[in-house]
Amino acid sequence: MFLRPCLRPVSLSAGRPVVLSSLLLALVLALSGCAKKEAAPEPLRAVRTIKVESGSVAALQEFSGEVKARTETRLSFRVGGKLLRREVDLGDAVRPGQAIAQLDPADLKLGQEAAAAGLRAAQVQAEQSAADLKRYRELHEQGFIGAAELERRETALKAAQAALDQARAQAGVQGNQAQYTRLVAEGAGVVTAVEAEPGAVVAAGTPIVRVALDGPRDVVFSVPEDRVAELRALMGRAGALQVRLWGGDSETLPATLRELAAAADASTRTFVAKADVGTAALRLGRTATVVMERPRRDNQIRLPLAAVAEQGGRSVVWLLDAQAMTVRPQPVRISGADGNQVLVAEGLQPGQEVVGAGVHVLTPGQKVRRYIEPARAASR
Repeated sequence: MFLRPCLRPVSLSAGRPVVLSSLLLALVLALSGCAKKEAAPEPLRAVRTIKVESGSVAALQEFSGEVKARTETRLSFRVGGKLLRREVDLGDAVRPGQAIAQLDPADLKLGQEAAAAGLRAAQVQAEQSAADLKRYRELHEQGFIGAAELERRETALKAAQAALDQARAQAGVQGNQAQYTRLVAEGAGVVTAVEAEPGAVVAAGTPIVRVALDGPRDVVFSVPEDRVAELRALMGRAGALQVRLWGGDSETLPATLRELAAAADASTRTFVAKADVGTAALRLGRTATVVMERPRRDNQIRLPLAAVAEQGGRSVVWLLDAQAMTVRPQPVRISGADGNQVLVAEGLQPGQEVVGAGVHVLTPGQKVRRYIEPARAASR
């Protein structure tokens, strides 16, 4: 395809026409567009390296837990009714025998009065049957009635006495139920939850408040399935675990594994464990870390967590070629963690150099330089 030049006269002040060639202009533009731009050189990154060393490792396993009371009870009424008032609120301290809540006692008092009236009626009936039997025995001795009639009177007295016992027991039950309208604390503790408000009609056994009793404290934590066997071996050994409290002075306390669930939780698939920290006055709900010391292992390589990256579904580190000053990825197998460090089981040898940070921006074969501390560079 040929471009046809387009000539356009342009008048200048001198009156001579100047012809502009669009063909030449198009060729200049085409040549300038075809010129390749040189790619910007890749920056020479400074990397901080770590020399691989192996040694003996006493691995520590940490679990996050929460301080709870050894005994925490849900207080409830033994009878149903309308809740008139609640005497305590969330966080209140309670003492033994202190009133917690009150039900409407009207119906139960009526039942108590009815039971008392039934008891008096049964008592009168029993007395009448005893008097009748006495008279019929005298008539039988005089020969006016037969033995069958006397036996009927004796049976009537036994039935009246049984009815009296029943009425007495019923009156006792009604009296107890009338007293059950008042809920009291069974021990000293603190209210950790409120589960019913005044005005609600509650059934027998419905929780009203939850009270954590004073006394021993436990740290409750969850254990994954692969650590259950190790932890179970520490059951009952005093001081086998260490509990580090969060916040404040970061106090550390010895603990004893007291309980380990036999079955995993249905949702988390972990096993609930409880470590006894004694009767220390610990604030309920405080977060803590339970530390378990695992057996010491030799010839272990530890690297910072920042030195490990994921590539193609595998864990890799970046090895430094000290002669060419280039880096390349090296697959490794991680066997565990120790705080902010990982334990490398395979893939590295002592003496190699790996990049300790910034591994996510490296590419295979990339040229790098060693990072020099500012203070060291100034001294040079």
